Amino acid sequence: MAGAAHLRAAQARTVRIASVDPAWVRWSVITASLVFLGLFLVVPLAAVFTEAFRKGVAAYFDSFRDTDALAAIRLTLLVAGIAVPLNLVFGLAASWAIAKFDFLGKSLLITLIDLPFAVSPVISGLIYILLFGLQGYFGPWLAEHNIKIIFAVPGIILATVFVTFPFVARELIPLMQEQGHEEEEAAIVLGASGWQTFWRVTLPNVKWGLLYGVILCNARAMGEFGAVSVVSGHLRGRTNTMPLHVEILYNEYNFVAAFAVASLLALLALVTLAAKTAVEWKARQQFQDAAEPEPIEAT
Repeated sequence: MAGAAHLRAAQARTVRIASVDPAWVRWSVITASLVFLGLFLVVPLAAVFTEAFRKGVAAYFDSFRDTDALAAIRLTLLVAGIAVPLNLVFGLAASWAIAKFDFLGKSLLITLIDLPFAVSPVISGLIYILLFGLQGYFGPWLAEHNIKIIFAVPGIILATVFVTFPFVARELIPLMQEQGHEEEEAAIVLGASGWQTFWRVTLPNVKWGLLYGVILCNARAMGEFGAVSVVSGHLRGRTNTMPLHVEILYNEYNFVAAFAVASLLALLALVTLAAKTAVEWKARQQFQDAAEPEPIEAT
């Protein structure tokens, strides 16, 4: 028996040794990863802030005193402030329906949620022009009633909502499906209404996934360029968001102002990354705490 146990232990050590890659392989992979991150992430990020402060701190902050820059910042915040809550409501409703119920057209709904990932943002902007432009399907009626969507704020909001609505739903659907619906059924059996079940059972279970989706949705909404560029009309001070304003400043060779506004978007990306990491860590901690068995008290 002792010899057999010794043989099994030796075999286990051999397997562990065989599964460990040589040191030069590990260091080669690590070095290649660090070089890739440096070239495509750190260097461009450093270049943005270097160009933004190239003429000093005073010139950097002067870039934000321009009325067009302030208008672009306000419009970006307005669009994100409308698009993100709308996507939050849609994502919650769609994911709850898909994960908890079976209904006709469920597969179609899932496919439509993934549609913005498959369609170019520029194409989605063109679709809105075909629908609401002056020569579009609803264009004459809108012009007759003095309703302006394309080349105005409503068109920018519609385009932003379209390109960002999968983020919340796509975070919540697999999470709700993994959790099942036993807890909701137990709450209903105990007398809870549908809304009470949602607010006290479903929502607390998905709060970290919901926050994660909202963070990603907000980052995409504030940084969207393609669809917004098509429907905005590039009206300076009126329909230019921050990405569009950066493009105009760069084309005018106003590099310091362009990179100054771009640095705000870069800071948004860094804040988003930090918030994403914090949410992932908190969700992981909550999962580990829930998985740990409660200690059994001795009697």
